[in-house]
Amino acid sequence: MACSQRPRERMPLPRNAKMLTTKQSRAGKVGPATENVDPEKPLLQEESCHAKRSSSSPQGGPKKRSAFGDITNAHKNQVVAGKKEAVKVAPPKAQKAHNALGVAKNNEINLKKSMKKTPPTAPADPKVNPVPEKLVSVQELKPPEERVPAVEDIDKEQLGDPYANAEYAKEIFEYMREREEKFMLPDYMEKQTDISGDMRAILVDWMVEVQENFELNHETLYLAVKLVDHYLVEVVSMREKLQLIGSTAILIASKFEERCPPCVDDFLYICDDAYKREELIAMEMSILSTLKFDINIPIPYRFLRRFAKCARATMETLTLARFLCEMTLQEYDYARESPSKLAASCLLLALTMKNLGGWTPTLEYYSGYSAQDLHPLVKRLNFLLTYQPHDKLNAVRSKYSHRVFFEVAKVTPMDMLKLEEALTSC
Repeated sequence: MACSQRPRERMPLPRNAKMLTTKQSRAGKVGPATENVDPEKPLLQEESCHAKRSSSSPQGGPKKRSAFGDITNAHKNQVVAGKKEAVKVAPPKAQKAHNALGVAKNNEINLKKSMKKTPPTAPADPKVNPVPEKLVSVQELKPPEERVPAVEDIDKEQLGDPYANAEYAKEIFEYMREREEKFMLPDYMEKQTDISGDMRAILVDWMVEVQENFELNHETLYLAVKLVDHYLVEVVSMREKLQLIGSTAILIASKFEERCPPCVDDFLYICDDAYKREELIAMEMSILSTLKFDINIPIPYRFLRRFAKCARATMETLTLARFLCEMTLQEYDYARESPSKLAASCLLLALTMKNLGGWTPTLEYYSGYSAQDLHPLVKRLNFLLTYQPHDKLNAVRSKYSHRVFFEVAKVTPMDMLKLEEALTSC
């Protein structure tokens, strides 16, 4: 309103007494041509009023705007409009050049600031791209190696489970493989004058029933049989003491494997009070001292579970392999086999009977045995399943005939010729 009232107050003034604008004073050129043009007076005064009100004038103070304001054409349009008005007023050339330079400098400064604030996007690609390129290159290099890509890390899924000890699983089983050499059994029946292989089979059949009655772990049964064999290697025993040795071996194995092992009175009861409490405790001391308290003996059952995990076998397939492995406990000829090799052979026979493929590179890597290493023992196991030497000892067979164990004992053995063909093809 102030600017619109000033022309009315200055209208009575004579033409020669008019006020010079800032543009005219700076230019220093006041000619008669500009004084004689009456219609241009209000335009000059109106332009000077707009210049005072505008805070974005190149001659003014600091500007308030957004970071990307000068990138657009809004400011340039205002400058162009000012130029058009100046054409009517006919301002000096020096003022036009000064305005153009000021606007150009401000635009250049603002553009540099906006480029600094804007994060660069193009250089980020080379930093991200090398990682997938390396991964792809590794995957491309793996297929030429036939064995490495097929080997699976079977422990990575349980790395978050503190009870699985997946970080140490491979080293634990390598350690057990080393201990196998220390606990290989000789033919101790030659020096046992009162005990035979058939008596041992009867004892193991009874131990299987004890394991079922007490609902003990399978590891307890396997370890108890190993304790009996290693004790008989060192000590010549009579047949009257054989059941005492077996029951005491289960007691020791229970203390080693079970969370809640049976007490001494339970074993005295299961033996039908054939032995006294003092005799059982004395036999426990004798077994431990004879074996020098080193009773962490490798057993086939632990390796069997490990290898079944490598094959990702179902519970039914694992139970069939467990049945085959438990059948060998009664047979003295299999007592001298390596536990890991026996477990691998039982699993290979179970996989073949179920038509689930052969010996994979993962199984070969974790077991340490190739399929050809296991073929002779697999054939012997199938022969044992077909022709049972101790057909009257049915504890293992009746145990695995239950539907809890998928009735795997009722599975028909493979024909020897078909087994030979299957083993040759795998």
